[in-house]
Amino acid sequence: MKKLFMTFAVLAALLCSCTRSQAPSADPAAIPHLEKRGPATQLIVDGKPWMILGCELTNSAASSVEYMSSRWAALKESGVNTVLATVSWEQVEPAEGEFDFSVVDGIITDARKSGLKLVLLWMATWKNGISSYQPMWVKKDAERFPLALTKEGGRLPILSAFGEQTCAADAKAFAALMGHLREFDGRDHTVIMVQLENEVGLHGHTRDYGPLAEAAFRSPVPQSLSSSGGNWEEAFGKGDRTDEMFMAWHYASYIGKVAAAGKAEYPLPMFVNAWIVQPEDRHPGNYPSGGPQAQNHAIYRIAAPDIDILSPDIYLPDFPDVLEMYCTEGNPIFVPESNAGQRGAANAAYLFGEKLGFGYSPFGFDRNAMGGDNETFRELYSCLASCQDEVLAAQADGRIRAAWVSGEDSQSVVRNLVMDDVTVRVELVSSGWRNGGAPQLTGGAYDPKAIGYAIVIRQEEGFLVLGSNCRVTFAPSDGQGTLGLAKVTEGSFEKGKWHEGRWLNGDEIQLSYALLASVAEGQSGQGLNFGTPHPGFIKVQLYKY
Repeated sequence: MKKLFMTFAVLAALLCSCTRSQAPSADPAAIPHLEKRGPATQLIVDGKPWMILGCELTNSAASSVEYMSSRWAALKESGVNTVLATVSWEQVEPAEGEFDFSVVDGIITDARKSGLKLVLLWMATWKNGISSYQPMWVKKDAERFPLALTKEGGRLPILSAFGEQTCAADAKAFAALMGHLREFDGRDHTVIMVQLENEVGLHGHTRDYGPLAEAAFRSPVPQSLSSSGGNWEEAFGKGDRTDEMFMAWHYASYIGKVAAAGKAEYPLPMFVNAWIVQPEDRHPGNYPSGGPQAQNHAIYRIAAPDIDILSPDIYLPDFPDVLEMYCTEGNPIFVPESNAGQRGAANAAYLFGEKLGFGYSPFGFDRNAMGGDNETFRELYSCLASCQDEVLAAQADGRIRAAWVSGEDSQSVVRNLVMDDVTVRVELVSSGWRNGGAPQLTGGAYDPKAIGYAIVIRQEEGFLVLGSNCRVTFAPSDGQGTLGLAKVTEGSFEKGKWHEGRWLNGDEIQLSYALLASVAEGQSGQGLNFGTPHPGFIKVQLYKY
């Protein structure tokens, strides 16, 4: 009987070995990955670029398959194609070394049935800088898993980045998750990317003052950061910035080890997200000190090479300015948390068109996916889904630009996009009326709450524009001559193919009768009118005279 049991055990092991060796993930090209295509870095899924028209669920939504069961249909109907969902350490490893992936499997299965992709958010040691997603066996053992300390010795509800056993336990659990994903989803590629932790950094203080942290602070700075051989204060001086760099190095090193353990099992693209510096913040600790904020990117690149993307969570109104800080050193552009609504639509259009990003995601979208205040956001996602091949090809060819225009200040109402020999002028829709009662199309007053956008793609026969709340005009970039509109057509994309609608002329394209002033600027007085928040497509051919 014992021999028979051993035979079955050996046979089972062999079958398991064969199954794993045949997993499609053995071919690195089959796994979702990032790829440089022209000036853009794109996410490749099943051999094709994938545009993440995403949303992030509220933090606890994905902890229950039953809770999510009534929400998948609305998310799909909203135009979302990718859902960002939390996986918590405490739920998958309730007892040390014992893993339960049943909820994860249920979420993946239901997303797959709904035709949606997933980005999983590994909430483990830190979430928004605080520690609450770790299992009970970690929470109850501060000796083995130390907490960060204040300067006065007070314990913070934050696991220390210097806890080696904490890092090892987190990495072990994450590796188990990634190995399970390889086996459970390696053929279907429902899960296309993973986030490590969430908005890490130390709250309230510039650095950790625990004994392990103090010893590290007095030790020589890693040579990859400084060749001085001195400790952190000797190398960089005394002050908040030195404390922040110190914490950034150790947070990044910790997360880098977790990422490396996961990638050894299943190398999906991995990213970290940043709680960005707010206007009222005065020093590190007002925002989580040592997180992947823009000023710490170089440190994260050195300390955590297995992290592919440093992503900002942007809720501030100056979306373009904040995003610009993360468009450095080849950092791929993905925003995992931001706004929905009309502002979110403008943000997403700017990210895809101007910054060649591959994904945008408003937070908590499951609470109001089909609400009226998200109507124009859903419409933008629908438009982008219909023409995503056109957008992605234009990104790779460098034929795409975008403008984000807002009435909040006078510097944001107009944007000029230089596209080779043509300057495309995008202006926010004006409020008010012209003399005689006709709508005022350009100039004058602007609604401070209004926000608009335009994505402009150069095509062989002219330009394709996707716009909302704006007017678009054209002029020669060299200032010589005038550009007129030869042919203007509304239209839409059906199964990726352009379907021509009305031919526009007359009142529909005449934006100004001040012809002398227009000609002086190289324009004809005609342009494209996207006069409402509802986005639409217009194609235009130009001629010069």
